[in-house]
Amino acid sequence: MCSCHYVPMLHRKLATTRKWSRTSRPCCRAKESSWVAAMATTASVLHQAFEYFHWTGFYCVWPDQPTGTLVVGPYQGSLGCLRIPFSKGVCGAAASSKRTQLVPGVHAFLGHIACASSTQSEVVVPLVAPSSQQLLAVLDVDSNHAAAFDEVDVQQLEQLCHWLASRYSS
Repeated sequence: MCSCHYVPMLHRKLATTRKWSRTSRPCCRAKESSWVAAMATTASVLHQAFEYFHWTGFYCVWPDQPTGTLVVGPYQGSLGCLRIPFSKGVCGAAASSKRTQLVPGVHAFLGHIACASSTQSEVVVPLVAPSSQQLLAVLDVDSNHAAAFDEVDVQQLEQLCHWLASRYSS
C-alpha cells in the first residue's frame, strides 16, 4: 500500500485509454507532501504498469546544482545517466524547450545520449511550474522497442506531469 493521495487519480487517468487501462492497485488516500516520494511512486507505478517501459524516471533541476543541468532523481530500471546538460540528448531538448519530446527512433535523434544501448524509443515530458514557468524536472520514459510510444502516451503523461508540477511547485 502506498501513501500517496494522487495514486488513485493516476489510476483513473491511466484507465481512460486502451493502453492505459492495465493498472489497478489499491492505495489509501493519505496526502503525500514530499516531492521526492511523489516522483518515486509515480516512476514505480508507471514502470510496473507497462511492459514496454524499460526505464522510467525523473531528471530534476535542483537549486543547489549548476544551472542548465538535470540530475537523476527517482527512477525504475537499470542505471541511468547521473547528470544531463540541457544541451544534450532528448532530456536536454525537453528541458531547454520545455516541450515534450516524442522520439520513435533514438538513434536518429541528433545528440542522443545512450545511457542504455538497448533503448530504441523515448518520450520525455517536462514538469513546469504553472505560476513561474520554471522547469522542475523531466519525466523520461525509455523503451527497448522502436516506436513504442504514441500520442495517447504523450497526452496521458503530459496530464500527469502537469498535475505533479501544479501540486508540488508551490
